[in-house]
Amino acid sequence: MTALRTPPAALAVRGAALVLAAVALAYTLWHGVVEPGHALAFGLLVTVGELSRWGAQPGEREPAPLGAAGALAYALLGRSAGQDTSHGVLQVVTVVVAAQLLASVPHLARGSAPGPDQAARRVLAVAFAAVCFQPLHHAGRPGRWFGEGPYFALFLLLLLVLTALCDAVLAALTADTSRPFGPRLRDELRALGGIGSAVGATGAVMALGVAVAGLWALPVLCVPLLLTQVSFRRYAAVRTTYRQTIASLARSTEIAGYTPHGHARRVAELSTAVGRELGLAGPELTVLEYAALMHDIGQLSLVDPVANGATAVLPVAEQRRIALLGGAVVRQTGVDPAVAVVVEQQADPYRDQQTAARIVRTVNAYDDLCGEGVKGPLRALEQLRLGTGGDYQPQVVEALARVLARGGLTPVGAG
Repeated sequence: MTALRTPPAALAVRGAALVLAAVALAYTLWHGVVEPGHALAFGLLVTVGELSRWGAQPGEREPAPLGAAGALAYALLGRSAGQDTSHGVLQVVTVVVAAQLLASVPHLARGSAPGPDQAARRVLAVAFAAVCFQPLHHAGRPGRWFGEGPYFALFLLLLLVLTALCDAVLAALTADTSRPFGPRLRDELRALGGIGSAVGATGAVMALGVAVAGLWALPVLCVPLLLTQVSFRRYAAVRTTYRQTIASLARSTEIAGYTPHGHARRVAELSTAVGRELGLAGPELTVLEYAALMHDIGQLSLVDPVANGATAVLPVAEQRRIALLGGAVVRQTGVDPAVAVVVEQQADPYRDQQTAARIVRTVNAYDDLCGEGVKGPLRALEQLRLGTGGDYQPQVVEALARVLARGGLTPVGAG
């Protein structure tokens, strides 16, 4: 089995973060720490925030929101209890790097340390925020431009938006490179409205709170974000359990011998990839995944299983009856009704289907064709293209072809 090569973009991001961290540490060791009390307070805050990665659910975009907010607050800190601060960009980077290294020790002991891409993104994003703010603060320009009123707060929010965009670009560069950069960046930008907005807002409030009340404001201002993180973790855990329940229900057709082993899982994974290729995100992808998992549930109504579970060989009326029965079963499970609609549309012409139903139908047919054994991926795609007159939407077929081409045209039905 060959080892996966790290993409050049990810190597560049890691290298830039490593060089910046080395320069910052060397500079701080040579010149000493300015205002050590503030450095220690924010360093502890970032360390505690990084330690809160414990219990993070797979796929969380920001598993340590308190650490991110604390790092941003230190980067945007210009005053403390009414007095100007004098730390600079390199000291901000030093504090963040030191806190990450300290917090990584227990994570390494448990084998759950954050990946190098996450650590590099944190360093570079915080450095970007500090570069945008600290030189201007030392020159006294924000005070002259905005004073201490609401315009200064808006200035900080603008910097936070720019920092969030910088982090999204870095995340897209280090994400799964089997997809084009544009869709990856689009997904990252869409994700900014979730926990990312809470992190940015908390970072700005921390900086403003310390500017007025001093370091005593930090523990008070941490509480809302900690409560948000706990609530999000509980919601994510419930959602994971919910998905596992749906996947178990979907496997009932395999256990009963109506569909090949792993068919529902393969269709769900490939459908989700095609959905991303076509620009679906968030709740739309969730509906697509659940519908793909449960698209064959109506076959349980058949007296005799169809060969290889390929219902496409049945008369249209029988296909529609199976699809409607499947939708009825899905509605009884309490799943989002939109999932049932997608399942019910599986036997309709693609012009009458919504996008999710078109994707599931196309990917399901591809898996069935590959599973027949006599057709490889290329011949399966060729047959799908021949059916674009009424059975499969051409755009969905071509999106499927692009996804498969990036994966080497692996026969889905073979796994």
